[in-house]
Amino acid sequence: MPIAVEIVSKERKVFEELEADMVVVPASEGIMGVLPHHAPVLTTLGYGELIVRKGPAEERFAIYGGVVDVRPTKVTILAELAESSFELDIEAIDRAREEAARMMAEGQAGLSEAARQQINMAMRRAELAHKIASRAQSRPGIRIVEQE
Repeated sequence: MPIAVEIVSKERKVFEELEADMVVVPASEGIMGVLPHHAPVLTTLGYGELIVRKGPAEERFAIYGGVVDVRPTKVTILAELAESSFELDIEAIDRAREEAARMMAEGQAGLSEAARQQINMAMRRAELAHKIASRAQSRPGIRIVEQE
C-alpha cells in the first residue's frame, strides 16, 4: 500500500503525490524515513532535503523549517518555505550567497543582532539550496512529476 504525500508552504501547495513508496524527511532531530503504515508522528522540520520516492522516480525539495504530520497512509509537510530541486536557480543562489557574505564582511560591526541573524539565515538557506541544486544537476533521475 502506498503513502500519500502533500507538501505545502506558506505561499502555495508545492507538491502532492497519492502513491509514493517512501518519504525522507529532514526532521529537526535528524533524518527520518517514512514508509506506508508508519506510526503517527508530529514533529518539527529543520533545514534540509526532503525526498519523495515512487518506484525508480523521485522528487527532491529544499525545506526550510516547518512541521511534518505523519499518519499511516499520509505525510503532510507544512513548511515555512519549500522549493523543488528542479526550480532552484544555481546562478541566483550563488548571487544571494555572495551578497550575504559581502553584507556580513562589510557590516559586521554596525549590524544589529537581528540583522546578523537574517543574514546568517539567508546564507544558510543559500548554502542548502546550492547543495541540493548541485546534487540534482549531477544526478538527474526520473521525476515523479511530468515536466511541462
